[in-house]
Amino acid sequence: MLKLAYSRRSPDCDGRNRRDFLKIGALGATGVMLPDLLRARAAGNSRSRNTSVVWLWLGGGPTHVETFDPKMSAPSEYRSITGSTTTNVPGIDLGGNFTQMAKVADKMAFVRSFAHRNSGHGGGTHWVMTGYDFAAADNGAPPNKPGIGAIVSRFRGANNPATGLPTYVRAGGTLGDGPAWLGAPYAPFDVQGRARQNMTLAVNADRLDDRKYLLKGFDTADRTLDRSGLMSGMDSFEQQAFDLITSKAKEVFDPKKEDPRTRDKYGRGLGEQMMLARRLCEAGVGFVTIHFGGWDMHGQIKQSMDNLGPQVDRAVAAFVQDCADRGLDQDVLLIITGEFGRTPRINGSAGRDHWAPLSTLALAGGGLKMGQTIGQSNSKVEVPKTTPIGPQDLMATVFHVLGLPQELQYKDPTGRPTPMIVGGKPIAELV
Repeated sequence: MLKLAYSRRSPDCDGRNRRDFLKIGALGATGVMLPDLLRARAAGNSRSRNTSVVWLWLGGGPTHVETFDPKMSAPSEYRSITGSTTTNVPGIDLGGNFTQMAKVADKMAFVRSFAHRNSGHGGGTHWVMTGYDFAAADNGAPPNKPGIGAIVSRFRGANNPATGLPTYVRAGGTLGDGPAWLGAPYAPFDVQGRARQNMTLAVNADRLDDRKYLLKGFDTADRTLDRSGLMSGMDSFEQQAFDLITSKAKEVFDPKKEDPRTRDKYGRGLGEQMMLARRLCEAGVGFVTIHFGGWDMHGQIKQSMDNLGPQVDRAVAAFVQDCADRGLDQDVLLIITGEFGRTPRINGSAGRDHWAPLSTLALAGGGLKMGQTIGQSNSKVEVPKTTPIGPQDLMATVFHVLGLPQELQYKDPTGRPTPMIVGGKPIAELV
């Protein structure tokens, strides 16, 4: 019997007999199998645009003041304590840590009136990631609405029909990024979890009926299967799963395949994740989330910003310029946000506390209108001075970029058709 072993910490799936052959690639903690995801792909709608979204989640609640609205005209206890930096767009300043992003500001848009009403980590995250308020998330309740990436996966199908790559990929989990009641097949493929490990195939040296050992290597395994006749016993989705794992598609996940000069521009850590996101989108992945935490800065905000700010600055600037150089800026939308902003007034610990009435939101690419700020904050960066832009509006903008219908509905667990967006509209200044 031929067995394919996967490098992962949890026990392998139960083996099947020769007639059933094998399951290839359990893609996550749900135990959903890759063939199941390919079946979900076949049930999807392939008529959406061939565009992608990269969502950079700054977990903890990034300060809106020291990032994209420094407000140096405000009183000293409100203005950015990291100063500001001028950009290549007249009239647009960013926080003092973002000198590289300042050079690509003409390829970005900064929303200064993004807001909602939940200043809890769980509830705020759920609201921004799903478009819906759910206060119980602050007390540990699981999400009751599907995340945007899962909706994209449901609409397009769980895997790209041409490459077999997942529609939805994440690097690090974020509350509200899952499928909720849409179902496990539309959960994200986690590049930092078992899903990614399962793409690193190890072939056991078990004997076939002819007593020959399998040679290591994907090409050899593929030819051995063909000679054995077992491939003919697999249905088409299992064959697609095997082809994905043994093909060069998995090389997309390997940053070492990238030009060293490009890798150097992005840098390590977050830069590597952003570079991987670009590679994935270039290969047909539709939605990528990256969780980069550490932004819950209740004290000593300047020291924290001096640490995290330059990492985001370098990685984002490299991503934006790289996409532009490759002609991907019309097809790939970058979103940068977190669950809420921070209190406008510096507290007694030289930090800022939770503040949902005004939040960080920046975008790049996606064929949208860049090189602008959208909306205004009031004189002390406390609340929007102009009409607030909310999570539903961001969600509607993502739908616009990806070609999903604004009126999209799916049946909830009770069987009732449920709209994915209620009241949100694409951000007018961008579209």
